[in-house]
Parts: sequence; C-alpha cells; structure tokens
Amino acid sequence: MALGLAALLCLASGYLIAAMGTSRNSLAASSLLLRISLSSGYGLGLFSLIFFTARVFGLSNVLLPDFIIFALVLAGYILIRPRTPAREPSPSEESSGPTWLSRFVTAAFVIALCAAIYSSILRTLIHPHGNGWDAFSIWNLHARFLFRGGSAWSDGFSPLIPWSHPDYPLLIPAAIAHFWATLGRESQAIPAVIGLVFTFSTVGVLFSSLAILRGRTPALFGALALLATPLFVEIGTSQYADVPLSFFYLATISLLCLYHQSSDANSTLRPKGLIVLAGLAAGLAAWTKNEGLLFLCALAAAWILVSIRKKRSLSPIAEDPTPPGRHYSPLVFLLAGMVPALLVIVWFKHSIAPPGDLFADKGIALNKLMDPSRYRVILEWYGKEFLRFGDWFLVPGTIALAVLYFLSGKKEKNKPDSGFRIAVITLALTLAGYFAIYLITPYDLYWHLRFSLNRLFLQLWPSSIFLFFLKVFNSREKICIL
Repeated sequence: MALGLAALLCLASGYLIAAMGTSRNSLAASSLLLRISLSSGYGLGLFSLIFFTARVFGLSNVLLPDFIIFALVLAGYILIRPRTPAREPSPSEESSGPTWLSRFVTAAFVIALCAAIYSSILRTLIHPHGNGWDAFSIWNLHARFLFRGGSAWSDGFSPLIPWSHPDYPLLIPAAIAHFWATLGRESQAIPAVIGLVFTFSTVGVLFSSLAILRGRTPALFGALALLATPLFVEIGTSQYADVPLSFFYLATISLLCLYHQSSDANSTLRPKGLIVLAGLAAGLAAWTKNEGLLFLCALAAAWILVSIRKKRSLSPIAEDPTPPGRHYSPLVFLLAGMVPALLVIVWFKHSIAPPGDLFADKGIALNKLMDPSRYRVILEWYGKEFLRFGDWFLVPGTIALAVLYFLSGKKEKNKPDSGFRIAVITLALTLAGYFAIYLITPYDLYWHLRFSLNRLFLQLWPSSIFLFFLKVFNSREKICIL
C-alpha cells in the first residue's frame, strides 16, 4: 500500500512539474504523451533529491516529505501554470508522408515495441540484480549504503573503496533507496522497474517531441530507430545509469527545440516554462552521472556561442520582444531550472564525495595531453565505434541514418533555428569532452575505451536520432525518397 502511494506521488509530482512548463489548453495526444513520459524522469529525480536531503537531515520517515513536496508542487502548478495557450508547432501534412508509408512504419514500430518489451522483461528476470559490474558494484551498492546506513550512511562513500566510484552522483541510488525505505525492505524489483521506466520513457519523449514538431510518421521513424538498437534495450535493462542519463539529455534537447519552434517571431509570449524544464532536465542529468556535469557545461557554452553569433539582434537567443523592463533572457530561466539539482550536487561533492579518480594526478594528465599517440588511438576507436555501434545484426544504425540522409537529397535553404544549433553544438562539445577524458584517464587506455566508449555513444544516441529526424523531415518540404 505504502509503495503504491509513493509511486503515485512520484508520478503525480513529475506530471505536475512537466505540466507547469506547458500550456494547460494543449490536450493533443502527443503533448499528453510528452508530459507523461517526462513525468517519470522528473518524478524519480525529485524523489532522489527528497531522499538524499532526508538522509542529510536525519529524517527516517520519507512519506511525510513526499506529501509536503507534492503539496508544494501542486500549489505551484495552480499558481503559475500557463494562463494562455502556447502555440505549438503544427507539422504540415507533407512531413507525414504517404498513407502506405505511415501504415508500414506503424506496423514496424508496433513489432519493435513488442519485441523490446518482451526482451526487456526476459532480461530482467534472468538478471534480477542487473547485468554487469556497474549495476551491483556501483549503483545498487550505493543504494544499499543509503538504505542500510542509517546515521552512518555517508561512510559508504569513503575513498577506501575507490572501485565503487564513491564520487558518482546519486539520482539512481537515491531513487532506489527511497522506494526501499517506503517498502521497508530491499527488493530486486525496484531497480529493475526503474530501469524499465527510464528505457521506455526515453522512447516516449523521442516519439512525442518528434510528433509535435514534425508529425506522426517522422516520430514513428525516430522511435523505431531507437527501439531497434539492441544495445539500448540491453543497457536499459542492465540497471546502469547510461540510459537514464540519455533520457535527461534527450529531454533537455527536445524541450529546447520545442521552445524555439513553439511560436513565430512576432509572438510576444513564448512558453518560458519549457526553458525551465530543459534546465531542470540538464540539472538532473548532472545528478545522474559525472558525464551529466560535462553535458551541462557544454549546454551553457553552446548557448553562449549561439548568443554571441546573434549579438546584433535585441534578444540574441529568444528574439522575444517583451516590453522594456520586463524582459529576462531565456538563459536565466534555464539556469533557474538547474539550481535545485546543482545545489545538491555541490554539497554532495564538497561534503561527502571524495575526489574523482580521473583527476587524481594532474602532472601525469598533462604529460598524456602531450602524447600524440593517445590522440591517434582515441580517434581510431571513435571511428570503429561509429561503424559498429549498437550491436546491430547487419547494418549499424549510424550507417543506416547516414545513408538515409544522403538518399533524402535534402538541400536545406532555411537556416536552422537557435534551438537546433544549440543542441548540435552541445552534443558536439559533450563528445569532445569525452575525448578529453580519455586523453587523461589514469586507466589503461585500451581497457577504458573497450568497456565504456559504446555506452558513451549510447548516452548521445537518442538525442542524435531526435536531431537527425528533425533535420531530415523538414516541415516545410517533403524528403525526396518519399
């Protein structure tokens, strides 16, 4: 009973947070699906912050804070929900393609979805503790420290056990421990269900955001490309943190693109709530894995770069002609969304977590930066991973999308909007940041690349699919192969 109540509070809180950033008059099925898909990630992120804060202050009853936070979120929704309908992008009929194509892709999507659900459940039953070292030696172990530790919970993040990476953020472990505390005991089902929720919520965000921006058929193509990626389903059910991280990457980028395409240049009111939600997703990404901190910094840098490029306009990013004295840069709203998670991260890193192992010896790291052979090795592995990424049976998904792009024969005459440019630069900077980490890694370079590069690519894969179909299926013209 208590567990069901906690799950209901979690999803309801997440849904209210997602609904605060969108128009209350937007009741289209795709918009509703987007809110529902976002609600799981926001709800679990909120519950992890609640449980961690409760541990810090020594609170043992987590249901009381849950009710308090839910009441505050509900009050916030009632007070600040959008009063006017936001103008959502309505894709033209051209972008949906012919009827036969829509039916074919729909059938393929249904088959892929059923196969993914079957495979996920089967893998979860076979590997109830997670499939891989990171599942039980990092994420579930940290959850057990939080749940069992009592007043000494922070001892589980000692530098004496470096193999458990005690400096890693705690969104997944704290969310697991929260439900364990509500249940009163540990259960293998909790981390497994959380993994499944993030896996299929990622598909939901990808489908719904593409459906809003480009129509049903492009959305089906995008969701099909993700579901048909074997590595995505495999890692998503392994109880790792990479798919949850990809969820927050995708949520951030899709919300940014929705914001920039939600109203025309003459509109005097854009849904700033979308920017706040994007910032919240970026902050929760940083609370999920250390790579999320890199993504957050890349997002800020990309925003500034695009802003500088459009410096001549009155409002470089938003082009939002609000009355003088009432204009606030969208960057302020983005940062406002990041604040809750960032405050917790800063306290955790400063007061609990030991220094990360990647930056343990700065002198050696500097020497590695000057070694050209390391650049060559990493570039070779990047190239090989691009060709074999995803564990596909025949043709890798990266190659298939590249071929589709060239076959589409697109010659884009219209410049991409600021949201698309920010998203592309953010992913590029994040990928470059991963490259830099490999340069200075204290581990054997070949070992590190072998066991982590495919998962780093996977973190960016849903967002890359989203941007790809956003580009190929332009709402202003039909792609040539259709």
